[in-house]
Amino acid sequence: MSIEVVRADSLGEPGRSAAAALLAHGFAQDFTAVTRDPERLAAAFEPIIVPVRFHLALRDGDPAGITTLTEPDQEVFDPRWAPLRRSLGVLRRTLLYLVVRGAFMGHDPDAAPGRAELGFVATAPEHRGAGVATALLRHLVQTSGHRVHVLRDIKDTNEAALHVYRRLGFVEYTRRTARFSHRAGFSAYVSMKRESPVS
Repeated sequence: MSIEVVRADSLGEPGRSAAAALLAHGFAQDFTAVTRDPERLAAAFEPIIVPVRFHLALRDGDPAGITTLTEPDQEVFDPRWAPLRRSLGVLRRTLLYLVVRGAFMGHDPDAAPGRAELGFVATAPEHRGAGVATALLRHLVQTSGHRVHVLRDIKDTNEAALHVYRRLGFVEYTRRTARFSHRAGFSAYVSMKRESPVS
């Protein structure tokens, strides 16, 4: 089995669709207030994601995982009302807009030249355990040209992801307490970074 990493926009509309589907299935629990249907969520994501920011891991040609890579002042979403209106009703459209704007947009407060943020790391269920996330992140760390890579706001209960990140050389640099942690099911958001040696 081979894993190839490509930018979503390099595949045209199929790349956008694949990124939206992987995003919806990987982060469905964060959008249950909008819809519990991942297919409907993917349809809502598709027109508002910025494909140039999404990187896909193709496992033998099959979209198996995603992550985003951004520099300061770059966003992964472009939430506009018209596309949302086509895929969601008024209430759900408003909820999605508010969740995306409030929780998933905004820049790294420590942003600096040479620093990039990796986000929305997700692997399709049928490809988990095959090293997809590891291959994807390793590729971006090695080829993006940034000296520092950060992963922000990982739930402290997501031990599988934290284990992968530690193995790749990421270390925790801050954590913040989650609001309503008892109801949310986790207590803190962990942020990690990896610094490449200066050559």
